[in-house]
Amino acid sequence: MNDLNKALGDISSIRRQMARSTEFRGYGPATLAATGLFAIVAALAQSVWLPDPAKAIDAYLVAWISTAAVSASLIAIQMRARTLRIHSSMADEMTRTAVEQFLPSAGAGALMTFVLVRFVPGALWMLPGLWQVIFSLGIFSSCRFLPRPMIAAGLWYLLTGLTCIALGDNRALSPWAMGIPYGAGQLMVAAILLFNSREGDDENQSAGRAK
Repeated sequence: MNDLNKALGDISSIRRQMARSTEFRGYGPATLAATGLFAIVAALAQSVWLPDPAKAIDAYLVAWISTAAVSASLIAIQMRARTLRIHSSMADEMTRTAVEQFLPSAGAGALMTFVLVRFVPGALWMLPGLWQVIFSLGIFSSCRFLPRPMIAAGLWYLLTGLTCIALGDNRALSPWAMGIPYGAGQLMVAAILLFNSREGDDENQSAGRAK
């Protein structure tokens, strides 16, 4: 029994190692592009219904947190379906690895939002920039099993987040301080994934012809 448990443990370790060294293809370009469009729509809605978000900070938070939640749910559902289809027998390990890479930044962002809302309401104008910086850290931590150009998306969110913080006041609550970074950023991510998937398909076809 001990030998069997050891063998099963070794197999599990090998599968985890393979998952960590295999490029993850569970993120769909169309879904990521849709989340960018969601951000643009949310920015347009804010510009119409929340002309002065500093005086309606609760509504501002509800709008953008809801947008993030819908986007995350859509990504999670589609990611699971793609992972089962593309990574088949390693789907569970690949999904777990992807979640483990991004979960710390997501948790940090949620806790930071709670702390600022609860204890430092005067600093809430910093949230858009801080969200983007934390999002960039999630992308950077995921880059080792995503296409290499994905680092450009991480740099984009880092730059836009620091720019928002540099505004230094309620101008950072402008709808486009969120709409442009996330709209353009998610479209960039989608383009990188689409290009990489096509490149991989072309390589596979070339290998097949060579055989």
